[in-house]
Amino acid sequence: MRLLCSLCKREYAADTFAWRCDCGGVFELVEAAPFDVTALRRADRTLWRYRSMLPPVDEARVTSLGEGGTPLVDARLSGVGVLCKLEFLAPSGSFKDRGSAVLVSALRQMGITDVVEDSSGNAAASLAAYCARAGIHARIFAPAHTSQAKLKQISVYGAELVEVEGPRENAALAAQEAAAEGVYYASHNYNPLFLEGTKTYAYELWEQLGRAPDNLIIPVGSGGLLLGAYRGFRDLRQAGLIAELPRLYAVQARACAPLFEAFQLGLEDAPPVAPGVTAAEGIRIARPVRGRQVLRAIRETGGAVIAVEEQEIQEARDLLARQGLYVEPSSAAAAAALRHLASRIGLEDRTALALTGSGLKSG
Repeated sequence: MRLLCSLCKREYAADTFAWRCDCGGVFELVEAAPFDVTALRRADRTLWRYRSMLPPVDEARVTSLGEGGTPLVDARLSGVGVLCKLEFLAPSGSFKDRGSAVLVSALRQMGITDVVEDSSGNAAASLAAYCARAGIHARIFAPAHTSQAKLKQISVYGAELVEVEGPRENAALAAQEAAAEGVYYASHNYNPLFLEGTKTYAYELWEQLGRAPDNLIIPVGSGGLLLGAYRGFRDLRQAGLIAELPRLYAVQARACAPLFEAFQLGLEDAPPVAPGVTAAEGIRIARPVRGRQVLRAIRETGGAVIAVEEQEIQEARDLLARQGLYVEPSSAAAAAALRHLASRIGLEDRTALALTGSGLKSG
């Protein structure tokens, strides 16, 4: 594997300790395996059924907790019929397990034994779980205001938890300073291997539906799931298995909505915003690292970015719970967007909704 800067096109070895290019650009994989339906491991119900399409890792280095294969269930929300993919049933309680499983497996392949990461909760808990499984020491920098349930989850896996006062960006700066001392920065935002894992969300939806959905609604902070899904559906189109990509709808909390602001203004990238207070802490990202790529994917598919208010998020969370779906506020934001999208969704459309994190994390 090799890495390529998305801006200046400089190449790096995959095992570099650099977490971005010297020019400031984010990394992409130089080569990714195409989707090959004949290579599916059909007896495997985890995301490793797509192993031939994932970065190459020796069998002994694969780190799995049974991630992937999440259910797809019908629901009717705000008068719209949707298919909810229950990512909150992942081993650590969020979709981040898709990215962590692939990233940590690759880290084992590279012989990495010590990592740092920053997160508002779900990504940190996920990485802590998979590092525990792999025998890798993880030091996690998390905002001190993160929900206690998430902080406790990070610690119980045995990770070294460092609580950082102030906005979410302070935790990122602290992790990057630690990485400058020679520790591998296993960032779910910067590392392209994480996106290779989230691509499997699209593969699974295609298998479960027998086609691509017409619309896909995803709560977005940094955009890791949306961008991974976009790339996964693009793989399927290149393989001739679908004709069109689903329309991608990103949902943000109005209190912190840099992608929404950029989309409304027609900008190519999302300038940072001053984050306000929101219960949807998992998507409270003031400056999305891959904002340019996320916006491009949304526009290419004919989608949009929706911003929802706090009351809408709470109402959507209650509505989901009354249908047996207990999710955290960040996930509920996606359901809250349905009332804004009613005019865009056709009566015969198949609309998928990503329920990304467990409600047990926000109690």
